[in-house]
Amino acid sequence: MDITSESSARLLIDASYLLVAFLFIMGLKQMSSPVTAKRGILWAGAGMVIATVVSFAYPGMSNYVLILAAIGVGSAIAWVTGKRVAMTDMPQMIALYNGMGGGAAAAIGAVELFSGEVHDSVALTLAVVGSVIGCVSFSGSLIAFGKLQGLIKKSYRFSGQQFFNVLLVLGIAASGVMVAMGGASTAVTATLFGLALLLGLTMTLPIGGADMPVVISLYNALTGLAVAFEGFVLNNAAMIIAGTVVGSAGTLLTQLMAKAMNRSLGNVLFSGFGDSGGGSSSAEAVTGSMKAIEANDVGVMMAFAQKVIVVPGYGMAVAQAQHKVWELTQLLQDKGVTVKFAIHPVAGRMPGHMNVLLAEAGVPYDIIADIDEVNAEFETADVALIIGANDVVNPVARTDKSSPIYGMPILNADKARNVIVIKRGQGAGFSGIENALFYLDNTRMLYGDGQAAVAQLIHSVKALG
Repeated sequence: MDITSESSARLLIDASYLLVAFLFIMGLKQMSSPVTAKRGILWAGAGMVIATVVSFAYPGMSNYVLILAAIGVGSAIAWVTGKRVAMTDMPQMIALYNGMGGGAAAAIGAVELFSGEVHDSVALTLAVVGSVIGCVSFSGSLIAFGKLQGLIKKSYRFSGQQFFNVLLVLGIAASGVMVAMGGASTAVTATLFGLALLLGLTMTLPIGGADMPVVISLYNALTGLAVAFEGFVLNNAAMIIAGTVVGSAGTLLTQLMAKAMNRSLGNVLFSGFGDSGGGSSSAEAVTGSMKAIEANDVGVMMAFAQKVIVVPGYGMAVAQAQHKVWELTQLLQDKGVTVKFAIHPVAGRMPGHMNVLLAEAGVPYDIIADIDEVNAEFETADVALIIGANDVVNPVARTDKSSPIYGMPILNADKARNVIVIKRGQGAGFSGIENALFYLDNTRMLYGDGQAAVAQLIHSVKALG
């Protein structure tokens, strides 16, 4: 390629990357609203396609056959799995794909560091940092996937675990400095990657499933940062732009999720809350008893109500009851009942999990409200219908200072005139914290699978004519 052709190619690439940056940023902005989210995904996807195609014109590119083969295989796998995965399994798919992004960034760093072709100190440092972050995100995301998929059924802790993690960090820092200074042996470089992968495992294994929304957001941010750092090493503007956008958005989302739980990120990563081992973690003993109710009685109560607020949780996702819930909602609306859905930021197993499920069922966006919009309305609600939610409606968050969830903003479901909780059994929720809401005088328990219970409610409402 002559100088003129190379200059033209670079000009085309730079102009295309500017367009890519615009599409990424506008796509992300549109994803902030459920109404425009689909359009935002298409815009961002178009940007990624442009960035990928334009990269083939990059001066010095080679191995086109291998690149095309990798794109073909990866696209086929993503297409098939994306079509087949159930909406209830979306959190673990997100964790897995996010881990693949971190692993890809680490692989790029490995190629650069093991090849010995990078000599600039700044580039070496960025390659080291990007590789470490990518490795941590890769192995940590795989553990998150295992927990969400049920392959890892408990949290693993051992005495001195935090001290061991500190030693890992020191080892990563020492080997990273040696590699960044140049001339490090292959063994030292391999040690750097091994320790970083191990750190991702030891950081994530102790964290319980209830904290997975925050963990997924954190590793999403780390993957973005890793991609951005490796983009600087390769002098690839598309990677820098995409990584920076993902990293910044993931960081903001992580902060929002932690705030929604009234916990610091350090508390999520280094405390025991969120374990699924069972048992009450609250110091205040819950008094009273759970009071059962029949579906026919609930159906009558809801059919003659003026306002019903539905609070969905992970139990709705497990039962795949979202379509039945929407059918019930339509029946109630036909009877003149006002129905709203109350969404807590950390309900489910990933950020926005409940919104995704309700959108799949066709629930209109204008009757779905977040915690700040709907909390004041519970006092005027005749019925609060809880479907699979637990910690996000637990009133001990307001009263028990010794509880792990004390101070966490919750949905004020307990302030409704009547509270109906659809639950499979009497056990504690996923985090193991007993829910005082279930024992209140205005609460009744409708036991059974979420989908089957809602189907019974639909039958009861229809029977009223």
